[in-house]
Amino acid sequence: MVYRWVLLLFSCLLLSRFLMLTQLRDIGRAYYQWTPDPTSSRLMKPEAGVRDDKFVEVPQIIWGLNNQKIALARAALTARKLNRTLLMPSLSASLFYKETDLLEPLGFDQLFSLHRFNSLCDGFVRISSMNSGVFSDVFVVAKGNGRRWTAERDMAQLEECSTPEIDRHTVIKLEGKHPFLWHDHWPVVDYARVFECLVLVDNLSAQVSRVVSKLKILSSPTGIDYNKIRLSPFMFQPKYVAVHMRIEKDWMIHCKKLEMRSKARNGKDLRICSSKEEIMKRVANIPGLEKPSVVYLAVADDLLEDKTLLEGWSGFLAPYEKKKLGVLDIYSKYPYLIQSAIDYEVCLQADTFVGNSFSTFSSLIVLQRGMRINKARGCEGSTMASYAYNIEGPAGGPKRWATNMSDLSLAAISYGSNEVSCL
Repeated sequence: MVYRWVLLLFSCLLLSRFLMLTQLRDIGRAYYQWTPDPTSSRLMKPEAGVRDDKFVEVPQIIWGLNNQKIALARAALTARKLNRTLLMPSLSASLFYKETDLLEPLGFDQLFSLHRFNSLCDGFVRISSMNSGVFSDVFVVAKGNGRRWTAERDMAQLEECSTPEIDRHTVIKLEGKHPFLWHDHWPVVDYARVFECLVLVDNLSAQVSRVVSKLKILSSPTGIDYNKIRLSPFMFQPKYVAVHMRIEKDWMIHCKKLEMRSKARNGKDLRICSSKEEIMKRVANIPGLEKPSVVYLAVADDLLEDKTLLEGWSGFLAPYEKKKLGVLDIYSKYPYLIQSAIDYEVCLQADTFVGNSFSTFSSLIVLQRGMRINKARGCEGSTMASYAYNIEGPAGGPKRWATNMSDLSLAAISYGSNEVSCL
């Protein structure tokens, strides 16, 4: 009798040992998948720093979050070209395209951490909080515009700014078009490096954590809040899907015009527009998607007219927008730009992301997600997978999506493309 009990106890110990090793192996795999790319700017040794006694000033940065991020990076890279520090630019909290007098200025350091930016981008680019008004030695440069102002002429102007006659001035003030509309001279990897340095200020990061926490609690099998138990975060991997849905009325008008223009000019049928029904069908057909899955719908609530957003989804998909998730109060107290920044981070942290390849917002998310996984595996595996729902992939699902990091400009990301790198 004693022998049987000893044998049973021994068997239980062996079984628990096996289960523990299996779990640890999975933990190791999860940890490996989240290891940053070794060429990431966060891990590179600092370079010789840019000058901190010479500056560049740029016009107010406007339009949506994605446009402002690109404009900000372009301004910083322009300052780098001139070996100067960028004076902290003014962003725009409100979304206006033509009524510039209605733009609501927002300081860079009200959205992004200036200290973190300069720490992460040390030696590459730099932003100063100094006000241009304290300097009297300012040289004004008018940026050219129009069809005759080519990229070559634009670069020649920058080269001229590096001559001793102009470089001796403390501040070079670039006037005219805002930076998003400047010619693009920089490769994707340079933009990616600047984007990595854009970290939200602490109070906004805390709001992102609140939203992500709610999604992960819903995604866990038992609904347990794992933030409240003292176990390794790798012991549990609650997952959620984030879908950036471009179905607003103004977007549908815009994308239809783009499709017709492409057909008329090039004879090409671009797939840009996707109806809500098409998006739902393709998300449901993502290969290997866990069942059930929590789906966060990132939409511009103020611009959306469709009141049936949560209806019609496949039975194993549980869709949530801000109101149903219970986070509307988090978003509603902030202006449009900050709401977009919170949504951006929620999508960035999702296990699976699905967006539109002609949306700059979606494209920037895919770019940064790609920097968080092994480049060689960018189109393989399920962790941090990204998809373009406007392009059909295998089995009626969305096309797998990864950024081409070898591109010499940001054109494909800035203006959209059907080329999503994963073949």
